[in-house]
Formats: sequence, structure tokens, C-alpha cells
Amino acid sequence: MPILDWLNKDEAVKTARRVPYRLLQGVKSLSYGDPNSENMLIQGDNLEALKALLPLYAGKVKCIYIDPPYNTKSAFEHYDDNLEHSQWLCMMYPRLELLRELLAEDGSIWVSIDDSEGAYLRVMMDEIFGRNNFIAANVWQKRYSRENREAIGDVHEYIYVYALQPNLFKKGSTRISVGAKMGFHRSPAL
Repeated sequence: MPILDWLNKDEAVKTARRVPYRLLQGVKSLSYGDPNSENMLIQGDNLEALKALLPLYAGKVKCIYIDPPYNTKSAFEHYDDNLEHSQWLCMMYPRLELLRELLAEDGSIWVSIDDSEGAYLRVMMDEIFGRNNFIAANVWQKRYSRENREAIGDVHEYIYVYALQPNLFKKGSTRISVGAKMGFHRSPAL
């Protein structure tokens, strides 16, 4: 199986183990609703937050969806999406490792990405989750209008799906019967 190698990968592989466990502390002024609910909004570094969730939820999460920075060389109001490629890989690796530990045996992880880092993310996820645990690369069309800013229009992104136990995941997934009425969307003529 091919694996990625990059500057500081050895450190990235060790990062998840080195992050200390922290206790989650509720903030009454920011809390809302039933305090006994398992719903949480966690503010802080996501690597530390994931590590804090492990003692409570390791092996219990059925579905994880993440929308990481795409590393598009852009700057946004709340984060910088302009990391050097190896920095982006070093950021993603330990987070994906911790997310894997949170997944239930029949759980799945869904990760949005575009062409900027998509191929590298796919190989990294093969390494972390196992190539045989790949379920699908869903392509979604993010716009229906023409894209004229580049030589070739970029109108789609991907959602990579992996499961720890693909057979268990497929067994428990929702199926649409063959006779079910299905809606279709037609894109306007260009």
C-alpha cells in the first residue's frame, strides 16, 4: 500500500499521542438547554478537544463529518487557509488518528475536500483508516453556474467516506427500495 512521506511526518505521527488529556469544563453563561443532554459545542483547539472526547466517546461515534481547511491559499476571517503543504499534512494526520479512535465499529467518517489537497488526503486516509475500509468518493456539484475564473471550471468537490468495518457499516446503512419515488434535479441549460 502506498503511503505519504513529507517533511516532519515522524512528528505528525507522534502528535496525537503527545497531546495531553484535558477535562471538558462547562461554561454556564454559554450553556443552553438540558444540562444532562449529551449535545456539546466545544470551543478551543480541535486537537485538544478531540483528545478530551476520547475517554467519554472512544469507539462510540457512529458518524463523523468534517470539513477541514482545503488549503486553497486563501485567507478567511476566522482562519488562514494558506498553509505550506507539509504543514497541512502535519495538521491533518493527528486529527484523523483521533477521529479514528472515536469511531464505533459500524461507524463512518465523511470528509469534504477539493482538488487542492484531495489526492493527498485520500492516501493519508488509506494509511490511517485502511485502504480496504474506503467506502466511496462522493462527488458533489458545488455550483450550477459556469465557472470562468480559471482555464477549467471548478464546480465540484469530494466527500471521502471510510468505515472501520465496511460490512457492518453497509449492513446498518439506510437503503432506498427499488420502487421508492426518487426526486431528480435538473440543472438549467447552459
